[in-house]
Amino acid sequence: MTQSVVVQVGQCGNQIGCCFWDLALREHAAVNQKGIYDDALSSFFRNVDTRVAGDGSSISKGRISSLKARAVLIDMEEGVVNEILQGPLRDVFDSKQLITDISGSGNNWAVGHRVFGSLYREQILEKLRKSAEHCDCLQCFFIIHSMGGGTGSGLGTFLLKVLEDEFPEVYRFVTAVFPSSEDDVITSPYNSMLAMKELNEHADCVLPIDNQSLFDIISKIDLVVNSGKLSTAVKPKSLVTSNVGAVKKRHTKPFDAMNNIVANLLLSLTSSARFEGSLNMDLNEISMNLVPFPQLHYLVSSLTPLYTLADVNIPPRRLDQMFSDAFSKDHQLIQADPRHSLYLACALIVRGNVQISDLRRNIERLKPALQFVSWNQEGWKTSLCSVPPVGHSHSLLALANNTCVKPTFMELRERFMRLYKKKAHLHHYLHVDGMEEGAFADALSSLSALIQEYNDLDATKGVPVQDVPRLSVAL
Repeated sequence: MTQSVVVQVGQCGNQIGCCFWDLALREHAAVNQKGIYDDALSSFFRNVDTRVAGDGSSISKGRISSLKARAVLIDMEEGVVNEILQGPLRDVFDSKQLITDISGSGNNWAVGHRVFGSLYREQILEKLRKSAEHCDCLQCFFIIHSMGGGTGSGLGTFLLKVLEDEFPEVYRFVTAVFPSSEDDVITSPYNSMLAMKELNEHADCVLPIDNQSLFDIISKIDLVVNSGKLSTAVKPKSLVTSNVGAVKKRHTKPFDAMNNIVANLLLSLTSSARFEGSLNMDLNEISMNLVPFPQLHYLVSSLTPLYTLADVNIPPRRLDQMFSDAFSKDHQLIQADPRHSLYLACALIVRGNVQISDLRRNIERLKPALQFVSWNQEGWKTSLCSVPPVGHSHSLLALANNTCVKPTFMELRERFMRLYKKKAHLHHYLHVDGMEEGAFADALSSLSALIQEYNDLDATKGVPVQDVPRLSVAL
């Protein structure tokens, strides 16, 4: 059984991480009701046996004694980590696996990457090595961070390079939360642009998440639930969106529900590694099958359904709707429309009461409406896990390597240029030791080259495979 380590960086990374561990424990508790430490639990938890008999031998006999998350928590402001340590999950985290400071990164990538990166490099390495030592077969590091803040973008991407150098054979999967266009951090375009260069160079797979898309999804769910149209079919408390139906103050963003969607994305992504199913998909298969070119490793995700249906017997119509929703622009976790863009590959990770025949039927039904690159017309990867999310009878995570991610990067470049042309706030970065203005030009060049790769792919739509020009993707 393989194991993975979750590295939570910055306020956003730690808040999502907290939701992830809460839901993971609920999920395993629903399956493993006898409290036995098994292979499924070992993928993200280790069993620390604190009870010892008089002769020094263990007395737990395979039962859970004290579960500890395979996690490293990093934040240069200690507030969120302290909240976690004072909350209901406090006993799940090893206090030796935390790194905090009190000053924060001041929404400055350079401070997070260069100042705190240099200051805490050895401590970070020590804790990563300790996490690896507790694994029998370490397969993946999951890094969760935001792109707009200083610690998440700066220290989060510094960590990527450390992992690549220290654990070159271990996969690096990144969940990166991109700021919305209405983000209140004025320097977020700088931070996101500088972070993108590091993601391009040092990540194996990146799952970009857009704050605005999450907020829109939660708003739509609230509208449906509160309208009464599905009142007899929808349970008011879904573990996917924990505060569905709750009364919210005006202008307050439902961050808990938004974070829960991202946490469920990670749970579904790793479901085959944790539970049995008729068609398993390992994490290495995602990287091998969905990333045909090393730099084009950005996977657009969608998760359905996002509210809990009360019925147990699933009509085929509703199951088919779940597959259709996964490809609609309203269900993507970034602002994207994969149906009208070009697929390099697509993975469908299905959980719960779904048969292989259902999966094949829906792929055949959807294929005519989807455009795949000419050299990978059958670029589907599928997984069936028998254990659904808690409170659901079935769910679907779709991962698309699709050129529809390009507008997100183009918008980021435009927002960056609006600031950079005026040299606005640039001095805050250049005052940091070792930071030069050339770093901004390099980051812009890196993102522009990535956008051009997607442009080259889009230009091959409808072109016979023998006439497709070779892509100049850097190895």
